[in-house]
Order: sequence, then structure tokens, then C-alpha cells
Amino acid sequence: MRLRLWPRSLAVRTAIILFTGLVLAQTVGLGIETIGRAGLQRLEQGRHLALRVMELYITVAKTPPAQRAMALRELRLPAGLTAQLDSAPPARLLVSPLPVQQLVRLNMALVPLPPSLRPAEVVLLGSPAQEQMMIGLRLVDDPALTEPQWLNVTAALPAPRPWQEPDLLAAFLLMTAVAAALTGWAVVRLSAPVATLAAAAEQLGADVNAAPLAEVGPSDVTAAAAAFNRMAARLRRFVQDRTLLLAAIGHDLRTPITRLRLRAEFVADEELRAKMLADLDDLEALVTATLAFGRTATSREPAAPLDLAVLARTLLDEAADARPELAERLVYDGPEHLTVRARSMALKRALGNLVANAIAYGGSARIRLLPPEAAGAPVRIEIEDDGPGLPPGETEQLFDPFRRGEESRSRETGGVGLGLTIARDILRAHGGEVTLANRSEGGARASVRLPA
Repeated sequence: MRLRLWPRSLAVRTAIILFTGLVLAQTVGLGIETIGRAGLQRLEQGRHLALRVMELYITVAKTPPAQRAMALRELRLPAGLTAQLDSAPPARLLVSPLPVQQLVRLNMALVPLPPSLRPAEVVLLGSPAQEQMMIGLRLVDDPALTEPQWLNVTAALPAPRPWQEPDLLAAFLLMTAVAAALTGWAVVRLSAPVATLAAAAEQLGADVNAAPLAEVGPSDVTAAAAAFNRMAARLRRFVQDRTLLLAAIGHDLRTPITRLRLRAEFVADEELRAKMLADLDDLEALVTATLAFGRTATSREPAAPLDLAVLARTLLDEAADARPELAERLVYDGPEHLTVRARSMALKRALGNLVANAIAYGGSARIRLLPPEAAGAPVRIEIEDDGPGLPPGETEQLFDPFRRGEESRSRETGGVGLGLTIARDILRAHGGEVTLANRSEGGARASVRLPA
């Protein structure tokens, strides 16, 4: 479960870690601010309660003792505040002194009063469970009174809840949105070089002559780009050296092949002469195919608009000219015109190899051209035949160099085994792909995908 939920993308992982860290930091910061706000609320609560109680006490203390009870009943007290006259202070509760009690007592002591009006005694009791405070203020004794008089005030004292303030939630949401935006921006900036390097590596794998990677950005990014470009340059030199080696071997082999062909003409035994010439033809075909394979990786033909429909019909017409007996079995199915951007000679060679394989092994070739199904979708080309099909489980191995579906190695039944290899290299250099499969109704199908 953990492996399934954890994303595989480095950018998404980095974004999750950064965003989680920023949210946690914001949560801790807001928690500290909440504690500070709670203290300020307690301070304001204590000051406000002390002023209200002292105002009430002054009003009662200035009233003659006989009229105090009536005056107290006629007063409009604020919500959450009740008061009564009694002969004793509030019943003592077994609770430790609360910080807010000390704040109330301090603020009450700070109210300027003449000595004649100051309370003779003050009792403060708190009840955290009931969120209230009881304050007893003993009025200054009057000779006419037989017992002391207390003004007992009960005040609601709700616990501070600073996290319920709207501005706190708005601040948290705003900071979260800013954190998400900064995280997304940072992840995009950090992962962009990785994506660029991956795209350049993919392009280099398809085309060894791809443009070098731009060496711009931070020092570590430019160092990675420079190292990639040096690697690409070494690969190009390796391919060029291989191509030059193949060209040299081909050039050196063609001369003795020609001499052997001339000498074979003087062999008196016709059967032996025919066998020797056939072997020389095979050798020359092998050299030619190997050189063509080597040139595929180093082709610098520029890309230009190309009509695939015209190219497909041209390939079938050329095949019909070479094999007139198969003209009726060479069929095109598709739109009249479909233009893509490609290297015309290279693409003609790739599709020509696929058509040649279909004719050689299946005795027919049908080219079906399918336009893109949606914007950004590839163009599909299907080349089908009515032959015996492909060896089961070996469709991918047929793209290996010098690998043939027919193992006799006879020139009458196929080439040297480089046609599919060259076709795949060319199509991949165009950003496309080719796959092989057996048709359910018999025969084989080569499916080509090209960027639109």
C-alpha cells in the first residue's frame, strides 16, 4: 500500500516533501502565535472584567446602605455578569489561583479610588470547569450596619479561543496557498533540467546527430549539460569511426569481389561457375546492406514536408514494376494526401524495407494509412501480407541485425537480415516506432507510428 501511494515522479515527491515541511512550519508558527494571542486575550479579559466590577462596586459603595439592594436590582448589568449583596463572601472553591485572577486583582488595584471607597477586603475564586469567576468585595463598614456587607459578583470567564478567529484561518489559508505556489515554482525550476536532460538523452538515442544540449543555468546544471554534450560527441565520433571502418571494408572488399567475379567467368564447369557467382552475389549483397546500415546512423538529410499517401503509392507502383505478377496483390488503403515532416529518402528506405519483407515472405503487401485520431496523436501506417506469419514469440528478435524470419539464408527467400534493423533505426530517428505482429486472419502486420 505504501509503495502504491508514494508517487514515482521525483518532482511530485519533492513537491510533497517541500509542501509538507512548509505547512508544518506554518502550523508551528501559527501555534506559537495562537499561544501569544491567548495571553493577550486573557490580559484584555482581566482588564475589562476588573473595570466592570470596579464600576459596579463604586456605584454600590456610593449608594446609602439602605438603598443598595434596590439600586443593584435596577442596574442593567452586562451579559455574563451577575451581582448580589450578601453578608459573606463567595464560598471558597478548592482550586489553585488562576493567572487571570491575578490579572483581575492587579487591574482592580490600579483603579484610582479614595481611601474611603476602597474595598475593605477582596476575595477572588475561579472555576475553570465552569468557565466563571466569583469576586467578593467587602464594602466599607457603616456604623449603622450590624454585620459586614459584601458585593458578590459572578462573571463568565470563557477560555480564550484564538484559533476560532476568522483572520487566523484566512492567514493560514493564504500562507498555505503561497507555500503551494512557491513549492510548485521551485519544483518546476528544479526538475526542468532533469526533464530536459531526459528528453535530450531520448533524442540522442534516436538520432546520434541531435543538437547539443544548451549549457545554461546554475553551475551544476551547466556541468551536467557539458558532460552530456561530451558524451554525445564521443558517441558521434564512435559512430563515424564505425561508418568509416565499414566504408573502408566495403571499398576493400568490392575490388577482390570484382576480380573473383571476372575469374569465375573463366571456370569451365558451368555448375561450379554458377555456385561461385551466387556466393559472390551474396557477399556483395551483404557488404551493400552492411554499408547501408552504417550510413543510417550518420544521415544528415534535412527534414521537409512529405506526403505519406504519395510515398506509399509510389512504393507499391515500384514493387509492381519489379514484380508484375503481384500487381493485383499490392493495395493501398488511405486518404489521397497526408503530409508529415520527415526525411524523405530515409523514410522511403524504411517503408520500402517493410514492403519488401511483406512481398518476400507473404507474396503481397497492403499499405493502410490512418490519419491521427486526435490532436497530438501519431500517424499510423500498417503494412500487411498474406504469408505464413511470424515465428511465435520472436517478433522483437527479428529486429536484431542479421536476424531473419527464414533461417535458410537463401537469397531466393530473403535478404541478409538488416532490413528491419535499418527500418527501426530510421523510424526511431523520426521519433516514431515500428512493431510486428501476426494477424488473426493469417499473415503478418508491421505497424508504424510517426509524429503527425
